Amino acid sequence: MSWRTVVISNSAKLDYQLGYLVVRRDDVVKIHISEISILIIETTSVSLTAALLSELIKKKIKVIFCDEKRNPSSELIPYYGAHDTSIKIKNQIDWDADIKSSVWTEIVSEKIRKQAQHLEYWKLPEKQMLYDYLDEIQFGDSTNREGHAAKVYFNALFGMDFTRTAENSTNAALNYGYGIILSAFNREIVANGYITQLGLFHDNMFNQFNLGSDLMEPFRPIVDKKVKQMKPAKFEHDEKICILQILQQEVTISNRNECVNNAIKIYCRSIFEALNERDISAIKFYEYEL
Repeated sequence: MSWRTVVISNSAKLDYQLGYLVVRRDDVVKIHISEISILIIETTSVSLTAALLSELIKKKIKVIFCDEKRNPSSELIPYYGAHDTSIKIKNQIDWDADIKSSVWTEIVSEKIRKQAQHLEYWKLPEKQMLYDYLDEIQFGDSTNREGHAAKVYFNALFGMDFTRTAENSTNAALNYGYGIILSAFNREIVANGYITQLGLFHDNMFNQFNLGSDLMEPFRPIVDKKVKQMKPAKFEHDEKICILQILQQEVTISNRNECVNNAIKIYCRSIFEALNERDISAIKFYEYEL
């Protein structure tokens, strides 16, 4: 089972050789492809061979490219993630509004529940307001309890002056963490034969990852907790490595302990089962110790 997150931070040449990712710098490092879950190219001074990219795609390894500021800017996604992709996409197009709204209601409810639990961990009184919002959620979250909860939640965590649009280290850390989580979800969506553009709730014509944006919502508080604990005065290489450790953090799902990376796989498959079988009881959410 793949488990490694590999980050290339300095100038290097990457190629493929007999089942290994070969990193050529002043020295040569080899990592077996089967061990890699995510490859992050953090600098623009890296060259890769087409043979390596082809093998990474075959093994369904998520490849994330960063820009000149070392922020995630794009990712490598295969055209076909499963042998039955055609029928999966047809099913995805046929998901009707009722089942999509039902699943979205469950996702939003779980997100707010996790946010409330997170505030409870920090002994913040605003937790009760989120639990109240949880009781008020209507079908499809038609009254936007998610949006109201988010405002209360972030102000409670990071202060009344905090906004998600400000340019600061906290937002940089949050955005980086969300980007990594979103990439992991996009990988699972494609690996299961679906496309990322068609979402349940998110429907932005300029967002290629609408479905990933939907499914990742309950996992955002994992990032929030890490950033709150870090209190980053800056956000550079060391802070990014700390955020990446989220993917190996242990949670409980389906009555067993799994790292976040594997929990995302289990959760995504349960969401697709719920959509295709029209049965929201199939959804498996994670739990983690606060």
